[in-house]
Amino acid sequence: MIRKYNEIEIPTLVDIWEQASRIAHPFLNDEFTQMVKKAMREMYLPNSDTWVYEESNTIIGFISMAENEIGGLFVNPKNHSNGIGTSLVNHMKQFHKELEVEVFEQNKIGMPFYKKFGFKIINEYIHEESNHKVIRMKY
Repeated sequence: MIRKYNEIEIPTLVDIWEQASRIAHPFLNDEFTQMVKKAMREMYLPNSDTWVYEESNTIIGFISMAENEIGGLFVNPKNHSNGIGTSLVNHMKQFHKELEVEVFEQNKIGMPFYKKFGFKIINEYIHEESNHKVIRMKY
């Protein structure tokens, strides 16, 4: 089931983000990761349009939107490759004619996922805070 998140679920979402991020972003240093973790709790999640994917009353993934931009799409690693990310993106397609996302070029999970889904590269730049290349994509 996909539904809007509740603020009391932020710790669960941050935990999913942290587990999935370790796999998707092993190239990011710990200082940067801790900064993002704090921002997830205090800024990103409370100020985004976030939806969760839930099975048996357990949240196993989420998508956070800022207008038509996917700010974050994370699934518990135990549930990777089960169609949850696809379901969440398809859910957002109901509300947005076009979707955009930024993905670190070295993200070996996100880049293939978005390419397979049909997102096309529209821009790239060096992310100042992490010094890694980011690819902007559009669906």
